Amino acid sequence: MNESILREDLARIPAPLRARLETAGFDPERLIALAAPLFARARGELGPSAQERNRIRGSVELPSEADLPDVPSPGTASHERLSAIGLESLRRSEVAFCVLAGGMATRMGGVVKALVEVSDGFTFLEARLRENAVWSQRVGAPVPLWLMTSEATDGPIREALRSAYAPPHVTTFLQGLGVRLTTEGRLFLGDDGEPSTYAPGHGDLPDALRRSGLLAAFEARGGKYVWIANLDNLGATLDASLLGDFIERAGDVRVEVAPKEAGDRGGIPVWADVSDGEGRALRRLQVLEEFRLPTGFDAAAVRVFNTNTFLVRADRLLRAPVAHGWFEVEKKVGSRVAVQFERLLQELTATLPASYVRVPRGGVESRFLPAKDFDELARRRDEICLVARARGML
Repeated sequence: MNESILREDLARIPAPLRARLETAGFDPERLIALAAPLFARARGELGPSAQERNRIRGSVELPSEADLPDVPSPGTASHERLSAIGLESLRRSEVAFCVLAGGMATRMGGVVKALVEVSDGFTFLEARLRENAVWSQRVGAPVPLWLMTSEATDGPIREALRSAYAPPHVTTFLQGLGVRLTTEGRLFLGDDGEPSTYAPGHGDLPDALRRSGLLAAFEARGGKYVWIANLDNLGATLDASLLGDFIERAGDVRVEVAPKEAGDRGGIPVWADVSDGEGRALRRLQVLEEFRLPTGFDAAAVRVFNTNTFLVRADRLLRAPVAHGWFEVEKKVGSRVAVQFERLLQELTATLPASYVRVPRGGVESRFLPAKDFDELARRRDEICLVARARGML
């Protein structure tokens, strides 16, 4: 197996799919380069495994307590002052809220998660629409709500938005599209004989927003900040004091981290080297998934993890040369194993200077209430509904 065979496979992709891939920013040359280790393994050549290639090089250090301050406490003078700063920014229409609503719609049995009921007759999408309506009314101006969808989720979400008579400032944009490979580096064909496509991960967001034109138009209107959150985490809502704190600190990225509980795994903030783009190492506090950590590093020693909620300066999100890594992932497709390459949104913290804030994950102030599947939703439903009602979503 070699590069020329994969090129031939890619050249035979049907024209309609090729057009969809091009629209979604697919780069065949990048895929060919990423497939090089697959070719080598198919030829029996020894080399680092995918697991080893995904790990970062160099030393990794724990964050200090000072690196992870708590959110401002409600009722304090600091909270009131920061809330006033945040509210003024919202009133000036400087904030857009971006929800990650893409993926392959597989975790809930093929049901698009946005349309899953959180409570009787009330879906995740409706909760986000209600949150947006409450804040838009509160600040006296529409707060742009953008939903990053995928080929698997875009149609149903757009139809639901039409049925809900969503206002013009609520819109969708498509994330990228990729094609899977075999473990030998050939184009993977599904049972229907067609190339198997997939959504390459939430790290698509910067490129997808740029392609959509939403970000450039937002900045041209005076927009300054983009708040990014998972669709299913209804704890991650607009918060004037957190916005004010971010504005006051004048950083590029704000990362929300939550205290770990038993069994939790996820990206953690650690000090590690990144390249400055000119061959020099730069020490930066960044979020790394556990599979990227050096062998022997104890991820449990970091007692918080990333909630995938970020505040980012719009100008940096629009123009910064974010160099997302592509990670090799094996995926079961039917009874066979395919290879796909994915990227992660938290890699923003390797490119842009980031600050961190520790947020609560319990009670009415919780900002971390994930519901990745039906079982987790059932366990958390009462708490999710409590928080959603307190914030005007239900």
